[in-house]
Amino acid sequence: MKRAVFLATCVAPAALIALPAVAQDLQTRTVAPPPPATTTSVSDDQVQFNAATLQYDIDDEIVTATGDVRMYRAGDRLRADKVVWNRKTGKVMATGNIAIVNPGGDTAYGDSIELTDALKDGMVDNMLLVLEKGGRLAARKGTRALDETVTLEDAAYTPCAVTDASNCPKEPSWKITAVRVIYRPERSRIYYKGARIDLFGLPSIPLPAFSNPIGGGNDSGLLSPDFRYGRVNGLEFAQPYHIALSPNRGLTITPRIFSRVLPMLQADYQALNTLGAYRISGYVTESPRSNNLLLPTPPNTPNSFRGYLDASGRFQLDPNWSVSGSLRLASDRTFLRRYDISRDDRLRTTINLERIDENSYFSLAGWYVQTLRAADPQGTQPFALPAIDYRRRMPNSLLGGTFEFQVNSLAISRTDGQDTQRAFASARWDLRKVTPWGQEVTFTAFGRGDVYNTNDAISTSVASYRGVDGFHGRLIGAFAVDIKYPLIGTFLSGTQRLIPRFQVVTSPQTGSLEIPNEDARSVDLEDSNLFALNRFPGYDRFEASTRLTYGADWQVDLPGLSFSTNIGQSYRLNSETPFFPDGTGLSRRLSDVVGRTELRFRDFVSVIHRYRLDKDGFAVRRNELDATVGSRSTYFLVGYLRLNRNIDPTLEDLRDREEIRLGGRIQFARFWSAFGSTVVDLTNRSEDSLSLADGFDPVRHRLGVQYEDDCLRLGVTWRRDYQNTGDARSGNSYLLTLAFKNLGR
Repeated sequence: MKRAVFLATCVAPAALIALPAVAQDLQTRTVAPPPPATTTSVSDDQVQFNAATLQYDIDDEIVTATGDVRMYRAGDRLRADKVVWNRKTGKVMATGNIAIVNPGGDTAYGDSIELTDALKDGMVDNMLLVLEKGGRLAARKGTRALDETVTLEDAAYTPCAVTDASNCPKEPSWKITAVRVIYRPERSRIYYKGARIDLFGLPSIPLPAFSNPIGGGNDSGLLSPDFRYGRVNGLEFAQPYHIALSPNRGLTITPRIFSRVLPMLQADYQALNTLGAYRISGYVTESPRSNNLLLPTPPNTPNSFRGYLDASGRFQLDPNWSVSGSLRLASDRTFLRRYDISRDDRLRTTINLERIDENSYFSLAGWYVQTLRAADPQGTQPFALPAIDYRRRMPNSLLGGTFEFQVNSLAISRTDGQDTQRAFASARWDLRKVTPWGQEVTFTAFGRGDVYNTNDAISTSVASYRGVDGFHGRLIGAFAVDIKYPLIGTFLSGTQRLIPRFQVVTSPQTGSLEIPNEDARSVDLEDSNLFALNRFPGYDRFEASTRLTYGADWQVDLPGLSFSTNIGQSYRLNSETPFFPDGTGLSRRLSDVVGRTELRFRDFVSVIHRYRLDKDGFAVRRNELDATVGSRSTYFLVGYLRLNRNIDPTLEDLRDREEIRLGGRIQFARFWSAFGSTVVDLTNRSEDSLSLADGFDPVRHRLGVQYEDDCLRLGVTWRRDYQNTGDARSGNSYLLTLAFKNLGR
C-alpha cells in the first residue's frame, strides 16, 4: 500500500481521537532519529557537520546548513532540515523535521529548537520526548539544561501505544497531563505539578503532586491500590507503598482498611544478592475468632491477635552446594481464608542443604507441617529433623551397567502421636542392552537393609500404618528383567510407534507389618507406577512378590496432531497375601487394568485421560480427565476426578472422591475478555460416608470481566465461596483491579 493511501485510511479515526491541543501531541513524528556518527571527534569540543549545502558568513561568523543536516558533539546528535549556527554567541537554531538524541538514548522532536553548540541545553517548541527506557512526553514547550534535566510546560506523559494494529494514531489508554513536568534522567524519574490521570481520554484522578519512575529499576513510591468487598470484612481498601532500600532490596508496606473489622498491616521484604534471593511477607491484625470451627463466631467475642508469616529463599553457595528454605506459619486455622490470602489447608515449613554434581546427590533437610483442617489435631502432624539422603552413581561399572548407592535417614516426631526413626542403605544395578532384533532389555538387581525404631504406635488410628513399638530390621532384595520391543512405521501422512512391554520382577517376602508406614500410604495402581520396581509410593513398604507385568504404548504423530495411549496389567505368580488393601487395584493376583490416553491438536486441543478398570466387571475405579480447548486468548478448561476404590476406612485414609473443575476465558474484543471458573464436589454419602456433600456441592465460583492492553489492566471479579469454617464464612466477594504500567505494579 502506498503511503498516501495508507495515511488516508487513518484520517477518520484520527479525527475522532485527535488530542485537544497540538502542544500535547504524543504521536510519533515522521522524521527518523539521527544515526550515530561514522567517525570519532578529535575532542569533545569539536562539532561534526553533515549537510547537503553549507554556507558561511565570514563577517558575522554564521554557519547555515540545509538539506538533512546532522550535527554530532560528545555523544549528542541532532538532525534537522535547516540549522543556523552563530559561532560568536554559540547559539544553534534548528527548524524542520527536528530530532535530537542525547547520550542516554532519549530522543526529542520539535518544530524548532534553540540550543547551545554543546547540543545539551536549549529550548524546544511543540516538543515530543521519546524515552529510551520506555514512555514519551509531549509539551507546548520544553527546556533542556546542561545536566540533561528537561522541563516541559503544558505537558503529557504516557507509556502506552499511540498507534493501533494498523499503525494508525489512537488515543493512549491513559496519560498524565500536567501544568509542568520535570524529567530527571539521572534519577530515571518524572515529576509533575498540577497533574491528573486521563483514562480513555476522560479526566479522572487529580494528582496535585506526583512523580513516577521510568524503566525497570527499584524506586520508592505508591503502587496500584486494591479495592475489594466481602461478606465478612466489608469494603476493603489497600494502598501499598514501596521503599527502595537499595538497587537489590526493597520493602513494601501495605495498610489494609476494612469497613467492618480493624485494619490489617502487610509487609513484604525482598532481596537479591550474589548468592541468591529471598523474600519475607507478614500480616498482622486483631479480630474475633472462634475456637469451635464448626459454628460461626459468637457475638461479642473479644479481639485476638492474628497474623501470618510467609518466607522463602534459595542461595547457591557454589556450583554444587545450595541451601533453600520456606517458612509458613499462621496464628489460627481460619485467618488465611477469612482475609482471602490463601486456600491452602496445610502449611509446610522446610529447610534443605543440597549438593549436586554429575554423579552424586546429597541432601540434609527438615520440615514441619501446620494443619488448617478443622478435624485434624495439630499434635498428630509430623515434623522431620533431620532427613538425610545421599546417592552415588557409578556408570560403566560391572558388565557395563550402572551402580547407584543410596544412604537415607529420617527422624519423624509428633507432639501428640507416633515417633519414628529410620535408616537404610541400598544398592541398585541396571544394565541396558539392545538385541540384534531391536528389543531393548534392561536387567535390574536391587538390595537394601533397613533399621527402624518407633514409639507410641497405638496413637495412629489406621492399624496398617502403625507397626510395632521398638527396633526392627529388614532386608529387601529384588531382581527384574524389562523387555521393550519398539515397532516404528508410517501411518497416514505421519508415523506411528507401537511398543509392547513385558517385565518380570521377583522379590522375597519381608516382615513389613512390624515396620511403621509413614511415607508409603494411599497407594493406588496407575500408569506411572505400573512397571515400577516398587509400586508403593515411599520407602516404608516394599512390594515383595514375583509378578509379570505386561502392557503396550502406541503413539501416532501426524502433521499438527499427536495421539498416544498406553495400557497395562500385572499378574502375581506367588499366592502370598500382599500388603495392598482391597480397592488399590493390586490386592489380587491379577491386578486391575490401568492406562493413559493423550491427544494434542496443534496448540488448540489438549486432552489427557487416566483410568483404572476393575479386573472383575471392568468397573471404573479411577477416572481422571484434564482437557484444554482454545487459544491463549479464548479457551475452555475441564478437569474431572472420580476415585471409586471402596477401601475400608480402617485400612487406608485416602477417601473416595468425585470432583469437577471448569474454567474458561473468552476474548470478545481486542482488549476485553470475560473469564470464570468453578469447583463442584460431586461426592455423595455412598462414596464417602464421612463426606458432608450431597452429590452436588459447589465449593467456589469466580466470574469476571477484564480489559488489558500494553499498559493498563482494569477488571471486576465476582467470587462466591460456599464453605463455612469458624469465622471464615461463605458468601460473595468482589475485587476491582486497576493497574497502570510504570505506576506501581
